[in-house]
Amino acid sequence: MGIIATIVIGFIVGLIARAIMPGDQKMGIIMTTILGIVGALLAGWGGGMLGLYAPGAPAGWIASVVGAIIVLFIYGLVTKKS
Repeated sequence: MGIIATIVIGFIVGLIARAIMPGDQKMGIIMTTILGIVGALLAGWGGGMLGLYAPGAPAGWIASVVGAIIVLFIYGLVTKKS
């Protein structure tokens, strides 16, 4: 059940990040889910490094969305066409 919950939460976080981030991101459901999951992992790791979360503790919703926005920004820079 943990993997299914991670996928669903990653999808929701990815959708929220794409809605907040300006511009048109061309990605499907799978990339949106991966975006949300990676954003949540980034937020948990960053929060742990800053002492905001205990080791192994999951990040909150807001931190996950912020992490997903950062990942989406980096994804946009990498895939930007000249």
